[in-house]
Amino acid sequence: MTTALILVSDGSTLPAALGPDLAAAVDLAKAEKAASTRKAYGTDFRIFKAWCEERCVSALPAAPETVAAYLAAQAPTSKTSTLGRRVAAIRYAHKLAGLALPTDAEGVKATMRGIRRTYGSARIRKAPAVAGKMLGMVAAAPDKLAGLRDRALLLVGFGGALRRSELVALDVADIEETEAGLLVTIRGSKTDQERTGATIAIARGDVACPAKALREWLDAAGIENGPIFARSTRAARCGPQGLPADRLPTSSRHMPSGPASTPAHSQDTPCGLAS
Repeated sequence: MTTALILVSDGSTLPAALGPDLAAAVDLAKAEKAASTRKAYGTDFRIFKAWCEERCVSALPAAPETVAAYLAAQAPTSKTSTLGRRVAAIRYAHKLAGLALPTDAEGVKATMRGIRRTYGSARIRKAPAVAGKMLGMVAAAPDKLAGLRDRALLLVGFGGALRRSELVALDVADIEETEAGLLVTIRGSKTDQERTGATIAIARGDVACPAKALREWLDAAGIENGPIFARSTRAARCGPQGLPADRLPTSSRHMPSGPASTPAHSQDTPCGLAS
């Protein structure tokens, strides 16, 4: 069976009288998708087909297990948005061919959900102006315990696109340092209502490295377990309780944007800020 993205039959087995109307139908069917989308789908399906041929499995029709295995094989080196488009291309090819849709299988959907949780946040989207502002704040942080903490908050929060509540909930056990950077386990968040958790990757940086900043903070503060960003008493001893989210800056929903401030009436100050 051909693996080309055929929109409608070529009419070779249909009455000649249908010719003009069939040609119009072809044009209308092409108009269903933008030319750029059809081109991208065609490229994506050819990549999938080549992968299938190397493994002697069928690309059209494809079994759900084949699609799931393909996605898992491509996940470490492909953006989740690219894989999502390839799923759409595979679905579109099967739909046009009048075949059962392997992409509707729960196994394929679960594989994509797992890919998004495992790899999705490793590809960080950030505008240059925002990144420049963040780097400026990192450079302005003082060379004291407070500055180490603020740099870690800024770089880990920005690198992982974490919410304030996610940052302050992090424990040492949630962090795994790797050669490539950090693997951070988020045990629950605003967008994870079922609290199933997710692991995100934060890459190392040449100019401002989240992994290095976090390690410097943990070593300087003597934190070996428990909350990463811990409370302290006014004697500046790191306590066992996590830093409240309202102690973090409020200028950004997803990332800290400057040194944390503490109300004068508070009995607890962020670790490293006590005078």
